Amino acid sequence: MKVEFAPLNIPLARRLQTAAVFQWVFSFLLLAQCCCGIFMIFLFGDYWFISAFYALWLYLDWESPHTGGRRSQWVRNWMVWRYFKEYFPIHLIKTSDLDPSKNYLFGFHPHGVLVAGAFGNFCTEYTGFKKLFPGLTPYLHILPFWFRCPFFRDYIMCAGMVSASKKSVSHVLSNERGGNVAVIVIGGAEESLDAHPESITLNVLKRKGFIKVALKHGAQLVPVFSFGENELFKQVANPKGTLLRTWQEKLQKIMGFAMPLFHGRGVFQYSFGLMPYRKPIHTVVGNPIAVKQNPNPTLEEIDQLHKIYLQELQRLFEKNKEKYGIPEHMSLTLT
Repeated sequence: MKVEFAPLNIPLARRLQTAAVFQWVFSFLLLAQCCCGIFMIFLFGDYWFISAFYALWLYLDWESPHTGGRRSQWVRNWMVWRYFKEYFPIHLIKTSDLDPSKNYLFGFHPHGVLVAGAFGNFCTEYTGFKKLFPGLTPYLHILPFWFRCPFFRDYIMCAGMVSASKKSVSHVLSNERGGNVAVIVIGGAEESLDAHPESITLNVLKRKGFIKVALKHGAQLVPVFSFGENELFKQVANPKGTLLRTWQEKLQKIMGFAMPLFHGRGVFQYSFGLMPYRKPIHTVVGNPIAVKQNPNPTLEEIDQLHKIYLQELQRLFEKNKEKYGIPEHMSLTLT
């Protein structure tokens, strides 16, 4: 295979962008494991008391990811995130004003491989969320598994990430003063296995838990589509029914997170590696769907609102697809 190396005269700004994304990919794929390793080294070494004190802290702080987390504006404003945003680049597009006196549930689509658009828009301050939606505070809900990792859990909470548990989502949406946004990647880890370029398959037809929690709290539903999310990496072909896909789905059920076999570019060459390609991401926030609070919704009411949500999601995609590089003939595949 011919390797295409990056030229030596690349501007400093682009090198800084690459470095910013490299540390993000490392954090996503390996930082949790490194933090667990450091915890064990301290525990069985001369500095065992650090792990002992942290274990006590972990016990006392266990519920924080389920009760709004512990965000840090300092972390969310790190300069590294500006370069991260400019690497692709990432754009946040508003289609409608949102009333800050209400709570919202953003349904984010698609998952992609590493959910770069969701992180860049809702865990940093560099795509203009505050200016576009004044008075609103976004919380990105991720797998509860990650909050069991020592040290790593504190880092991701600083960025505004919280658990995807029912308790956590309910806590965010129960703010009586409004102004909270629960951002949920509806397709979950399973959808990452379908994150192939020039293909948009959404795992959403059987996902109705977010509809139920929105009804219980009267939170306005807002479909969000991130154009370009599936173009960041190439993935080994894994159609449903193949041996690879069967094993991936089994591992996903056992471990709670998926393991797509993907590749992108490298740091110093463009032919292979785990760095995402420089493809623009346009995250479009759709119109809110009015939801009347119902503490005990019936299955019929959940199905009806779910149908309306899917219609709004389809409308959002069709209205914007050509504007953001999707061919006219391409349509969503809902599973």
